[in-house]
Amino acid sequence: MIDIKEVLKDPNKMRANINARCSNVDLDAILEKRQSYLKQIGHVESLQFESNNIAKSMKTSAAEDRPALIAKGQELKRMVGLAKEGLNELDEALDTEVRKLPNFMSEDVPIGTKETDNKIISTFGEPTTFNFKPLDHLELGQKLDLIDFESGAKVTGTKFYFLKNQAVLLQHAIKSFVFKKAIEQGFTPLQAPDIARNNILEGVGFVPRGDESNTYEIAGMDMSLVATAEISVGGMHSDEIIDIKKLPLLYAAESHCFRREAGTAGKASKGLYRVHQFEKIELFALTLPQQSEEIHEKIRSLEESIYQDLEIPYQVVLNCSADLGAPAYKKYDIEAWMPGKGDAGEYGEVTSASNCTDFQARRLKIRYKNPNTGKNQFVHTLNGTASALGRTMIVLMENYQNEEGGIRIPRVLKPYTGFDMIAPIV
Repeated sequence: MIDIKEVLKDPNKMRANINARCSNVDLDAILEKRQSYLKQIGHVESLQFESNNIAKSMKTSAAEDRPALIAKGQELKRMVGLAKEGLNELDEALDTEVRKLPNFMSEDVPIGTKETDNKIISTFGEPTTFNFKPLDHLELGQKLDLIDFESGAKVTGTKFYFLKNQAVLLQHAIKSFVFKKAIEQGFTPLQAPDIARNNILEGVGFVPRGDESNTYEIAGMDMSLVATAEISVGGMHSDEIIDIKKLPLLYAAESHCFRREAGTAGKASKGLYRVHQFEKIELFALTLPQQSEEIHEKIRSLEESIYQDLEIPYQVVLNCSADLGAPAYKKYDIEAWMPGKGDAGEYGEVTSASNCTDFQARRLKIRYKNPNTGKNQFVHTLNGTASALGRTMIVLMENYQNEEGGIRIPRVLKPYTGFDMIAPIV
């Protein structure tokens, strides 16, 4: 959530920000609502002033004048009550509209409207090559009896699946490896709830209801299934004043993730790349404002080290303005090489790392006491994907396949799997 006072300092800055993000938020309508709100405050204060004057005049008025004054005072009291009700309604309406405003952007965010406008800032390795025609992860999963979408559709619906056999063990190996890496970097491991109250979703920046929602709401409970552990962990410290000595707080949280993913069918989203349910280990940080840029780079560095240890080629991109998401001030994506994506292999997103500054903290009321001023200030929040396990499975299966039709296990995962090869079925 944006501080409206910052918007009022330079409305054109926010207007340019909205345009750059290709957002449809109507800033002028919000400013008009604020003017109506301020006007109503003036109306309430005027009625209260008149009511106070009536009360004062009662003390010195003649007895014969008091009935009229009492009647007028009662009428003013009624009018003040109605005016305050109107003020509360305007306040709620204004708050709802202000919450639609996106965060401001970092100055180095490239302005753009499409994926190709993202800026490649670094690469690791070269795209994997083969002396045979490689298969995509769906073909490998079927041949090796690792993934069963047909049964998933029978039980739940399209875009749900069963992992089977060594794929289950491989996914658990990835989790153990990633948690070890995160703990070594000072992140506290968490197993996060898969359900959250809708006000927590809204605080983090998700839309729990309506056609624009990408989440599953639980009917009659004012709760939803989480789309990421960012939601659960963001809500952990809502309405808290955190001891400054504890900051930064760093978490690595595992959860199931549930997303409707409406309108995303197609070749680019096949198989495990985009599904309705998956597991993810999410990095989440709460920091002092002056720490957030450093922690943003720390999160990105940890994400990169995971894929470097897995020996997966990737590129890091700085997301353009239209690809940020409303809460993000600045965002990196890691795109790993996927030999089975497209006609001849493509890079596909496997992680992101976002600095949301105080946008989420304002909504969730997460603060710390500034020792210099004695005042409460909002923390900064950051999030990043340590591993979206399904997509990590894609890159491992496709990059580590061999000519015999099996899949080698990366060196760093062998201690966790207990085997070094998923052999072809004969």
